[in-house]
Amino acid sequence: MFLKNRAVSFLVFAIGFVLTESVLAQSASPPNEKQEVLWTKLQQSILDVDRNLDGVMGIAIVDLTDGRDYSLHANDVFPQASSIKICVLAELYRQVQAGKLKLTDMYTMNAADLVQDSDIMGGLTPGITKITLRDLATMMVAVSDNSATNVLIDRVGMENVNAFLGSLGLRNTRLRRKMMDIKAAEEGRENVSTPNEMSKLLQSLYQGKILNRELTDDFFKVLATHKDSWIPRDLPEGLKIADKPGALEGVRNDSGVIFVDKRPYILCVMTTYLRHERDGEEAISKISLAAWGVFDRIARASEYGRVISPANSSR
Repeated sequence: MFLKNRAVSFLVFAIGFVLTESVLAQSASPPNEKQEVLWTKLQQSILDVDRNLDGVMGIAIVDLTDGRDYSLHANDVFPQASSIKICVLAELYRQVQAGKLKLTDMYTMNAADLVQDSDIMGGLTPGITKITLRDLATMMVAVSDNSATNVLIDRVGMENVNAFLGSLGLRNTRLRRKMMDIKAAEEGRENVSTPNEMSKLLQSLYQGKILNRELTDDFFKVLATHKDSWIPRDLPEGLKIADKPGALEGVRNDSGVIFVDKRPYILCVMTTYLRHERDGEEAISKISLAAWGVFDRIARASEYGRVISPANSSR
């Protein structure tokens, strides 16, 4: 009888121990679940911005460390304005890698190439000033010079840009007209993409699937040339951001790679049908700041969320 009671007591104890361990396991959230909370709050912040925007917005975010992504209306087609210049830049570098062009190939300034609002190209001396294709690319990115862009489009070929995009499976990303071609725009030939497709292009470039290491580094160096854009507006000085904004009446976009140390990511925000363009600009900056807040914290913290700064490393 004594042995029987001991056996029953042991069984009750074992069951109680297992149940206790189960409860403790459920109450202690795994580290990645804590990061899930941050992602959930980021999504809520984005939805709040979208809800308050008098216009239409599409967003794609990709974590370049683990591939996690977030999207909102990310397969919708948006006019790209100057953000399409990312595609022109990519095709230029692709042709350089193929040996068809060199970044050091020279271009002689031609007055016939000028279009309205090209302040930099317009200040050069026709028939005399010579610059490289890389110089043109830098002007296209840094000050969004439309004459420089059109020269590059002629040099690489619009059809080649679109063939390259098609080879990546980007069916809704197309260069359909040169810059400042109002007639083409009125006919509906708009330069277009989607947040998901632009992020896929940037991801393929970042992962070295299109260019070799040297050209990949230089591509992002040019794309990261300082410029007035909305993704970096409220982010820390010195943070490398390779992006290209775009602006048209009723349209504001910005797409790029944000090189947060240990946690780089892609952010593509596209807006259209805006009642007020400034609202679109502010919406992009708000989303950019919210996304950076999540990636920066994850990058600097342990898997449990503890941040150890160098000054506190001995504690």
